Amino acid sequence: MTTEVKFGTTTFTTPSDREIVITHVVEAPRELAFDAWTSPEHVPHWFGPRGTTVPVCEIDLRPGGAWHYLLRSPDGTDMARRDVYREVSRPDRLVSTESFDDYPGESLNTLVFTEEDGKTTITCTVLYESKEMRDAVIESGMQKGAAETFDRLAEYVEANA
Repeated sequence: MTTEVKFGTTTFTTPSDREIVITHVVEAPRELAFDAWTSPEHVPHWFGPRGTTVPVCEIDLRPGGAWHYLLRSPDGTDMARRDVYREVSRPDRLVSTESFDDYPGESLNTLVFTEEDGKTTITCTVLYESKEMRDAVIESGMQKGAAETFDRLAEYVEANA
């Protein structure tokens, strides 16, 4: 059974026992949204929940390349993440693995950017190794932080459209 939760303008669904699908619409062309998502010049301006910073952002945008970042919370706590790109199809699709230094396991993320009438719908499907891992991520409060991240992305690309 699919469940749906909304945090502001971001929708979260769980279409299977191992997936979370995040959907958010930004008022900007998909090329701009894609570039904001994949450029180390843009990512530090919007990535992460409000109050966080991105002191490290390295992106090698090619299959086999990596996206590495360090997210710093207002209290100084750091969280490092590394994605390895499996597919890069500008400006409509990214597929990558995702892993965090402090958390076990890995997920497979598929981002799809679709544009209609100058608005871009970003759909992020996250496939976890198990239902338990997916449920632990949900229980961690990820939805609030992800919603704030998508809100910040929307604000950034709309200001730069």
